[in-house]
Amino acid sequence: MCAQLLMNAGILTMDAAGRQYNRGAILIDRDRIVKVGQSDALQAETGPEVERVDLRGKWVLPGLVNTHVHTSQHLGRGLGDDVSLLTWLHERIWPYESNMTEDDSYVSSLLCGLEQIRSGVTCFAEPGGQHVNGMGRAISELGIRAALARSTMDMGEGLPGRWNEHTQQALDIQVENLERWHGKADGRIRVWFGLRTIFNNSDDLIVRTKELADRYGVGVHMHVAEIKEEVEFAQATRGATTVTHLNRLGVLDRNFLAVHCVWMTEAEIQMFAERGVKVSHNPAAAMRVLGFAKIPEMLAAGVCVTIGTDGAPSNNRMTLIDEMWMTSLIHKGRLLDPTVMPAETILRMVTSEGARAVLWEDEIGSLEPGKKADLVVINPDSATMLPMHDPVANFVTSMHASNVESVMADGRWLMRDRKIRVVDEAAVLEEAKQRAAAIVQRAGIKLPNRFNVVG
Repeated sequence: MCAQLLMNAGILTMDAAGRQYNRGAILIDRDRIVKVGQSDALQAETGPEVERVDLRGKWVLPGLVNTHVHTSQHLGRGLGDDVSLLTWLHERIWPYESNMTEDDSYVSSLLCGLEQIRSGVTCFAEPGGQHVNGMGRAISELGIRAALARSTMDMGEGLPGRWNEHTQQALDIQVENLERWHGKADGRIRVWFGLRTIFNNSDDLIVRTKELADRYGVGVHMHVAEIKEEVEFAQATRGATTVTHLNRLGVLDRNFLAVHCVWMTEAEIQMFAERGVKVSHNPAAAMRVLGFAKIPEMLAAGVCVTIGTDGAPSNNRMTLIDEMWMTSLIHKGRLLDPTVMPAETILRMVTSEGARAVLWEDEIGSLEPGKKADLVVINPDSATMLPMHDPVANFVTSMHASNVESVMADGRWLMRDRKIRVVDEAAVLEEAKQRAAAIVQRAGIKLPNRFNVVG
């Protein structure tokens, strides 16, 4: 890869100083950013050996970070609509996931990754399916960055028989995944430890998982305080609500990524702030059945809050851009305060704070010299995004995935001028359709006829 100069663009660096260039340039050498500055000055400094990319009228942002997305559930889009949580879990998702093969997971991850790239995401955190090998193969090909985990359970009612594992077995499999995949694909793949929920995790598994994460220097990804029934279950079986119990176990820490976090007290929010716990807010999934997380309150307390899409059967729209828009609205409505969750805060949640949550802030999350060349090019010239009176607000409130023109990770164009350059997109789409239908048939999942089908 030769050096490149992206020039004449609007640039939001998302660095600590909040630098914005209305006519800026970024000099890239191989996989790293060399310099960010005014376009005229950088053009004068660079010679003819540097490839020049004129982005006049466009904007460059750091690649977005999706802190919670189930790649293994992508072929299950549409399986979980308009049903209760227990029906969703026991009759749809667990039968679906437990009937997936490694190759199914690979194709599902490819499809998920394509949607992430097309919506400007260059890095995501995967909370876990069962086939990390399939995920790893897909991420290697897609050129995207990911923190992968396995969905880990050692207890709980209603689990498919093939998922019944004792604690040591669940831990051993995760260590094997880490030793095989961590640091692979030129360092774009990291492997974390996963915990599904307190419904399905013994205290022994939770404590030993955190010990292993600390030993290997990686994170722990867990669904936490997701539904009211969960905190009631924790209170009844562990003697305290979910977050309070996790705090007593000593696992809350800066390398702990807690997802959803809807049913938390003010005291528990302070626990997160004091321990440096990271939070992934998934607004669309929460609106389906979970409730309103106290996101403005968490931010006020100093908690690192980020945004995720969750899995396709929980959301259907796996586009972080849509989640930004929803985040900008629902908390204003809950608090009847139009000043909460300003656009610049939300942009940090999906860039610099997202990088912090996945423990990658030293390399990604902002456009600065020395950091990885992970970025997204936005073309605002559309009826849905113009005019650009307040560009920062537009990125949150009126941008669509269709405005994402090009995406780069590690200095490599994954998508250029809306054309995917890393895999055969048409072939992935075709195989995804076939495999999705086969999984549903194997799992025996019955979906309702919503209308009178006559042909």
